[in-house]
Amino acid sequence: MNPSGAEAELVAARYLQQQGMKVIERNYQTRYGEIDLIMQDGSTLVFVEVRLRSNPGFGGAAMSITPAKQKKIIRSAEQYLQTHGSTNCRFDVVLMQSAHQNDIQWITHAFDAG
Repeated sequence: MNPSGAEAELVAARYLQQQGMKVIERNYQTRYGEIDLIMQDGSTLVFVEVRLRSNPGFGGAAMSITPAKQKKIIRSAEQYLQTHGSTNCRFDVVLMQSAHQNDIQWITHAFDAG
């Protein structure tokens, strides 16, 4: 990951913490892929994909979360839940055009496992 992507993940984690969430894991790796952030929001475990796109010419950050990417995140989340116990969870997305906190679009329940 390039430094701006890593910086975006740090900014996103801080932003979500300011919203009352707690960081559980960063850059959780599985054979299916990576989950950028795993957060706790009350009793809900939240799997967060952070997308930084400085050039909206290819559809911007939101368009980069394809069904194939969602499937990889869901499979990685399933593996996490099997290892750490099943719990209430959701999938959120944090979209950014730059690595600045005032440029965050947080989408809760962005997609489901079903």
